[in-house]
Amino acid sequence: MDSGGKQVTAQLLLAVGTAVIGSLQFGYNTGVINAPQAIIEAFYNETWFDRYQTQITKTNLITLWSVSVSMFSVGGIFGSFSVGVFVNRFGRKKSMLMANSLAFISAALMGFSKLAASWEMLIIGRFVVGLYSGMSTGFVPMYVGEVSPTALRGALGTLHQLGIVTGILIAQVFGMESIMGNAELWPLLLGFTFIPAVVQCALFPFCPESPRYLLINRNEENKAKAALKKLRGGADVSADMQEMKEESRQMMREKKVTIPELFRSPLYRQPMIIAIMLQLSQQLSGINAVFYYSTAIFQKAGVSQPVYATIGAGVVNTAFTVVSLFVVERAGRRSLHLLGLIGMAASAVLMTVALALLEQMKWMSYLSIVAIFGFVAFFEIGPGPIPWFIVAELFSQGPRPSAMAVAGFCNWTANFIVGMGFQYVEAVTGPYVFVIFTVLLIFFFIFTYFKVPETKGRTFDEIAAGFRQSAATGAEKHPEELNSLGADSQL
Repeated sequence: MDSGGKQVTAQLLLAVGTAVIGSLQFGYNTGVINAPQAIIEAFYNETWFDRYQTQITKTNLITLWSVSVSMFSVGGIFGSFSVGVFVNRFGRKKSMLMANSLAFISAALMGFSKLAASWEMLIIGRFVVGLYSGMSTGFVPMYVGEVSPTALRGALGTLHQLGIVTGILIAQVFGMESIMGNAELWPLLLGFTFIPAVVQCALFPFCPESPRYLLINRNEENKAKAALKKLRGGADVSADMQEMKEESRQMMREKKVTIPELFRSPLYRQPMIIAIMLQLSQQLSGINAVFYYSTAIFQKAGVSQPVYATIGAGVVNTAFTVVSLFVVERAGRRSLHLLGLIGMAASAVLMTVALALLEQMKWMSYLSIVAIFGFVAFFEIGPGPIPWFIVAELFSQGPRPSAMAVAGFCNWTANFIVGMGFQYVEAVTGPYVFVIFTVLLIFFFIFTYFKVPETKGRTFDEIAAGFRQSAATGAEKHPEELNSLGADSQL
């Protein structure tokens, strides 16, 4: 297979596919807790009664359940913020390998929590797997972006999101009562993270380290060239090596970039604000709210088994991520993100109308189902996959780890806020909760249109050059001007 003169080799697919197992783990652990909620709550009740000889109060049960769910995001916040420390010290590949120890620990804690009659083990296990997932959301897009040829970086970068939605879909299917979502097998459902971790550990020794890390961070030119040749299938890698050496020379002229420096320096401030806003556009889009609402909407529509309809939404989720994978290098990141945001805003308006009129007109329930599928589809065209990998594209090798850590931290923090706050806002606003998301989506659309440059087909150094020249002139430039700045610069 060839794309734009850049061949997709077996070694490249192995490296990217192995890394993306971390994305699948993140998706799986995001979705796995929802299906067995009633069964796990019953376990909490039984354990509480065995300990204290009294039934658990409703308030305590809600608190225990909320903590069990939200600990995943808390772990993610801490994990994402530690990305820079690990990748700079141990490298991209070794960091991902080391992170699997957290997957094994969490699988043991959650898998044996029922046997030990300990909800504390389950909650700590959720925190530990959150740590692992937070690290993965930084490690995976960074590694994939650095091993991919420029012409394939967007398409391969989308595989991170495909891994996430595939993980969610697997969790939904495995969580069915007939498979593992029952009183006997739910510990196995939560401890399943052990299996992908074993597979990833077995495959990583056959994958090369990031050539950019080897050359630019470690100054090991021969190892970098060998890794590149492996990834490109023995093709001529002189152009890639030259591009990396140019970036390395540019990096030597810059001092070491700390997280505060990302915000203080005019050189990094603009791409950092863009990176943060793109992450927020993903988490504050309302996608989690739609999945929260979906089962109730399907029930009102008379679907006898809402779990199958929710799995159907998961299938749409996965299918449109595949669509994004094939069009991102043709349409471009910025265009797809804009299309996704405006499509989600239109779907949110449709959903608000349908939910508001549901009691008066029963057929509105079918319109709400169409709106749900539309919302999910548009999310996976743009705001789902693009924020993850575009952050790696906006920064050169020096500031990239710190930028990924800040972007991941913002993503996980927004995830936590939406997870904790949505139920309270929904209780006050009812179906009109989607009006809030519509306003946010329009705001993110306007920001993307005026501030986000296109990165399609441009090297890391060309993109960074656009921002450097913009910072040097001290003027705010339209994205189209930034595009030409990067593409034309010859450093």
